[in-house]
Amino acid sequence: MVEQSSSQVLKELLAINVKQHRQRLNMTQEEFAAHCGLHRTYIGAIERAERNVTLSTLEILASALHIPANELLKGET
Repeated sequence: MVEQSSSQVLKELLAINVKQHRQRLNMTQEEFAAHCGLHRTYIGAIERAERNVTLSTLEILASALHIPANELLKGET
């Protein structure tokens, strides 16, 4: 079994949390991307854990979702 890097784990947590919070707000990826000032395909890549976002982008995503940035990196406890 291959152990995941901590970076990959964080990308997957971010992916799950962005998607869940976006859906909670009943927003499509396209609507959310426009609200963030980002491209829809970039949001899709984030939600598939394919992108390594910057702290600035993390803050933009959190702000658009009306949550603190650290909420996007939390796993289930």
